Amino acid sequence: MYSIEMAYARMRELQELANRSRAHRPAATAQGKRRFGRNGSTAGKR
Repeated sequence: MYSIEMAYARMRELQELANRSRAHRPAATAQGKRRFGRNGSTAGKR
């Protein structure tokens, strides 16, 4: 069974990975936020 907790943990993992890969490329910050859509899309799901 794949629980919502597992899915959430995986999502956090991927977000941390994305943040880390974005950290050493300062030029990618602006498009990174748009690409992952964290500001608008995650707010409504909670």
